[in-house]
Amino acid sequence: MAETLLSPGVLARENDSSQIVNEPALIGASLIGPTVKGQPNCPKLITSFNQYLTYFGGSFISGSGNQGNLYTYFTSTAAFNYFENGGTSLWVTRVATGSSNFLPATSSIILTGSAGGPTSGVSPFVLQTLSYGANQNSSSSIDASGSLQSGSSDNIRFQIVSPNTSSGTFSLLIRRGDDTTNQPNVLETWTGLSLDPTQPNYIEKVIGNQIFGVGDSTNTFISSSGNFPNRSNYVTVKTVNFTTPRYLTNTGVPKDIYTGSIPAAQSGSFGGASGSLFIGGANYYQNITAANIQGINPTDYATAISLMSNADEYKYNVIIAPGLAYEDSTGRTQLTNLINNTQNRGDNIAVIDLVKYGSAVDSITNQANNLDTSYAATYWPWLQTVDPITGEFTWVPSSTMIPSVYINNDNLTAPWFAPAGLNRGGILNAIRAERKLTNANRDTLYQNKVNPLATFPGTGVVVYGQKTLQTQASALDRVNVRRLLIALKARISEIANNLVFEQNTIATRTSFLSQVNPYLSSVQQQQGLYAFKVIMDDSNNSAETIDRNQLIGQIYLQPTKTAEFIYLDFNILPTGATFPA
Repeated sequence: MAETLLSPGVLARENDSSQIVNEPALIGASLIGPTVKGQPNCPKLITSFNQYLTYFGGSFISGSGNQGNLYTYFTSTAAFNYFENGGTSLWVTRVATGSSNFLPATSSIILTGSAGGPTSGVSPFVLQTLSYGANQNSSSSIDASGSLQSGSSDNIRFQIVSPNTSSGTFSLLIRRGDDTTNQPNVLETWTGLSLDPTQPNYIEKVIGNQIFGVGDSTNTFISSSGNFPNRSNYVTVKTVNFTTPRYLTNTGVPKDIYTGSIPAAQSGSFGGASGSLFIGGANYYQNITAANIQGINPTDYATAISLMSNADEYKYNVIIAPGLAYEDSTGRTQLTNLINNTQNRGDNIAVIDLVKYGSAVDSITNQANNLDTSYAATYWPWLQTVDPITGEFTWVPSSTMIPSVYINNDNLTAPWFAPAGLNRGGILNAIRAERKLTNANRDTLYQNKVNPLATFPGTGVVVYGQKTLQTQASALDRVNVRRLLIALKARISEIANNLVFEQNTIATRTSFLSQVNPYLSSVQQQQGLYAFKVIMDDSNNSAETIDRNQLIGQIYLQPTKTAEFIYLDFNILPTGATFPA
């Protein structure tokens, strides 16, 4: 079709401005707290609850002798509910008491195949568990059934099968620690492994050899050693003591000096780990205290909170540390650091708990009035839920459940809709609230920046408020507006990042505007904005600005407001009266 008219006539042209704007991926949440296993202070990106159980475990026994009881952590409940409501990515950071004393377990000696070989009685390689803590030790005697006495569902054992000195290969099985010889529970199978570093099946290349640790005294990044990323969910190759470079001669015959290095068929266990889930007694669920949060002290959270301040490495839009309470001085210090990190990052909101179980309304409102920030929100009271591991009814602080409400809201609508009310604020798996709030209770809480968790007959527990902890009345004293700004800044900053070091010209500005304006239009169409305006031209980019190597854009937004206070006037009129037009 012609694009210009060369003779009289009418040209109907189409200008397609309805392109679908690429939305940023749902970033997800961050969860800090104790777990059964895993490496302390080493954030792990989890994409399903099954993966959470693999890396961090589920339940554990606390107590002595026959009096031990089965428990889980708030962390497990939070992860379960988050994924149950449609979450797809979750940063989990394990905290542990005395975490500096935690060590992983290593494999017991792997005997080589030739009794007279050069490496007889020496392990050709050593495996190390990815998880840290004494519960990773499976070393013990084996009973008649082939069961390890200290084997459990939380630790592992290994088995070497199919050693082949002709090819220089062998296979490795990672088995669950509580299985038996007759009924092995194989978690992973690695076939055709080699000790030849020149081959693609070299054990370090296949399984991985990375070991992680906190980088330096600032506690804001993780360092790593090892060249090959870990592909196993359970182990890494700590060392290879004997390699077999170019195992075969040019004629395909194994070299005699290497055949004795191939491990013999055997099974083995792991030992040498240290670190306990708790020191002394531990208080769980509604019984936690200021200094005993499921066996953890609030100071144990410090490094994990510091790590999650790294905005380049860890992306998330909501963060929680269930168990910490602002009313406790030690908990207040950690939550203050958490809020400060959130404000400095500017790309997420912290959901915090102010009081422990059994507190009164005035206690939580007093604590809320000590805070003034739009980057944090709080909800009350505590909730009873079904433990996802044990199936028992347990009490959890509200922050444990709120990220699941946020992600459900986002999946149904968008982050700039209020995660509250009967349509989007229902709390799945909440059995009941610690107390049923009266209308007067809800009024008092909401006037003091605390979002009530209301109980309605036939409906259950519902989030019935969406205030941030900002004191001044403005658009940012609402959660939906704060989360709108988080979403917009994330997307627009992503666009702007591509302009860094580009020529400061009209073409560059046009490129920015051509991406930002359609995106904001789509947000407006999805009821996130009443109006917006983006300016990036000569009016705010003078010659002096350009000479300073700066490019300035100004974005004006009118966020939509939510209808929180609805007044319905019922007017009773006499017979024969006319209705107003």
